[in-house]
Amino acid sequence: MMPPHEQETTTVAASVIINMSSNISNQINHQTLPNNRPDNGSVHAEPVGSTSSSTTIRPASDTPMISLHHHRPTTPTFSILHHSFRPVTLVFEDISYSVTIGGKKKRCCFGGLQNPKSTRAILNSVTGIVQPGELMAMLGPSGSGKTTLLTALAGRLVGKLSGSVTYNGHPFSGAMKRNTGFVSQDDVVYPHLTVHETLTFTALLRLPDSLTRQEKMNHADAVMVELGLSRCRNSPVGGGGLVRGVSGGERKRVSIGQEMLVNPGLLLLDEPTSGLDSTTAQRIVAMLRGLARGGRTVVTTIHQPSSRMYRMFDKVVVLSDGCPIYSGEAGQVMDYLGSIGFVPAFNFVNPADFLLDLANGIVADVKQDEQTDINGTLDQHEDQASVKQSLITSYKKIIYPPLKKEIHQSNRDSLTSTSGTPRSSENQWNTSWWEQFRVLLKRGLKERRHESYSGLRISQVLSVSVLSGLLWWHSDPSNIQDQVGLLFFFSIFWGFFPLFNAILAFPLERPMLAKERSSGMYHLSSYYIARMIGDLPMELVLPTLFVTISYWMGGLKPSLLTFLLTQFIILFNVLVSQGIGLALGAILMDVKQATTLASVTMLVFLLAGGYYIQKMPSFIAWLKYFSFSHYCYELLVGVQYSKDQVYECGSGLYCRVVDFPAIKCLDLGNLWGDVAAMSVMFVGYRIVAYLALRMRKLH
Repeated sequence: MMPPHEQETTTVAASVIINMSSNISNQINHQTLPNNRPDNGSVHAEPVGSTSSSTTIRPASDTPMISLHHHRPTTPTFSILHHSFRPVTLVFEDISYSVTIGGKKKRCCFGGLQNPKSTRAILNSVTGIVQPGELMAMLGPSGSGKTTLLTALAGRLVGKLSGSVTYNGHPFSGAMKRNTGFVSQDDVVYPHLTVHETLTFTALLRLPDSLTRQEKMNHADAVMVELGLSRCRNSPVGGGGLVRGVSGGERKRVSIGQEMLVNPGLLLLDEPTSGLDSTTAQRIVAMLRGLARGGRTVVTTIHQPSSRMYRMFDKVVVLSDGCPIYSGEAGQVMDYLGSIGFVPAFNFVNPADFLLDLANGIVADVKQDEQTDINGTLDQHEDQASVKQSLITSYKKIIYPPLKKEIHQSNRDSLTSTSGTPRSSENQWNTSWWEQFRVLLKRGLKERRHESYSGLRISQVLSVSVLSGLLWWHSDPSNIQDQVGLLFFFSIFWGFFPLFNAILAFPLERPMLAKERSSGMYHLSSYYIARMIGDLPMELVLPTLFVTISYWMGGLKPSLLTFLLTQFIILFNVLVSQGIGLALGAILMDVKQATTLASVTMLVFLLAGGYYIQKMPSFIAWLKYFSFSHYCYELLVGVQYSKDQVYECGSGLYCRVVDFPAIKCLDLGNLWGDVAAMSVMFVGYRIVAYLALRMRKLH
């Protein structure tokens, strides 16, 4: 007997969401339209045999009737745009895609070429059609091109794609992008945010400005209830193997919920059941079937479904080495295979297992297991190739012609039904730039506070500050060399530390940035500015604490003004160093390469800083002008010592500080020039980082 709370969750996940769009639309018609007039432009796709007022839904003949009158949502009502739900007929014809392998030509000792360019076909003339209300599954062995095809249908495939993909008879557009939900195989979520925060921030970014902030939050709560996530709403999402959070099935539902917030007409999912147990996978597919029955077009890749799971699919596309061997109704596949001579050796076989065997060229026959000749392996490979070729040939002769007729008829119907319909603006953003900035700033602060203020990082900074304070404990003012060494240590430590932390920023956030930018959630500029502003409290608190401890313990000039100026210079140095790290990370987008380059760069800046080498050769002295550590060091020394200040350089003998060899080589008369140089670096490196992100294709 299933526990009551699991019964409710299962009912919610598989059934209640079926009427999500129609319920919302009904609420709008009674709340937001004057005089309760219905919206003539809205589209309501109801399950077969159901009405908007019915309380029971029977998605299919083999599914038990599920009652909804005990599970009505209790969340407050809210509004949503009438055109937020638009059914989509997805048609893809003769999709082909290939990639170039190799490309590095090297001459061997005899003048020949090694590693020539070669082209590998990933997809080869794949055709299919999915209507609203249908759930299509893409089957095939690993490497058969399922994910590539799904990415192409989502309009996110980089490279040259031949063939055509149409949505209601039109090519992919900005309006279609906002009406498409795409769930990748890996759950790209912020691990430290809770389930409620994740869905709320997504709703604030993706839902239009015509809704109030409270209505967007209510919408997120409703989706959470409908996906059965209420019990874990305040639990961290987790993920990445480092942060504990919700279960794998709940995390997958969170990813689906992020896309369902905009109520898309087309929902694409890449292996949503990977890594889940059979029961959880069954619930995920049941939920997808419910979403499809609500009038949506749902397409998913799936690796090895069970027989119960296979019965939920309306259509299947089976790929073998990028070539289609079947495309059509899921319930007719076994009859088709039997008609061309492929009959399973025993009854009650899982159609998905049988299809995958055939896609690999394996025929379930006893005779193959009895082959014992010496050339058995070679014969087996030849047999597999012949089986695949036979299936491809049969597909082209039997399935392809009627499939093309169905597509052409659908295209004519789509053009007829959409003629005269105004197209939505492709440049329209759901929210304003300022609202995007506010939401992204708040989300960034909530997520990165766990990393920036982690116990390890705080203890690291505190231990170094205390250790440096003890090493320079109340240093003698007459010992200029020691005090100058402490100032140079300030500039170097707060050059290295923030730089290597900033290098990780964009490479680690690349999957999230690619996902959200592909969905058209926000401007890149709003994300970038929110990231820069959000980093200020994260990056400036620890150096402030560090300097406060080390400055007074080290016995530097006991002046409040000098201390504040030193603090300001260090914080400015941190921001410049962080800019270099952001630029390197954005340009390379590889942590290992960026870290290596940053190590070499900081080593050059360290040597050219003016502390170790006081008289550099003229042909290489220009390096110091590119070193922000040089400018920071000059500023620290300049505010620490005045021109008329003297120190005891011998018994009863006093000398001017500016004549000390380590200080004399510095240009202390041009401190505002140092400030200007660091200001240019502060702005310049951040502009470089932004342009690198703008020009890079993140996905």
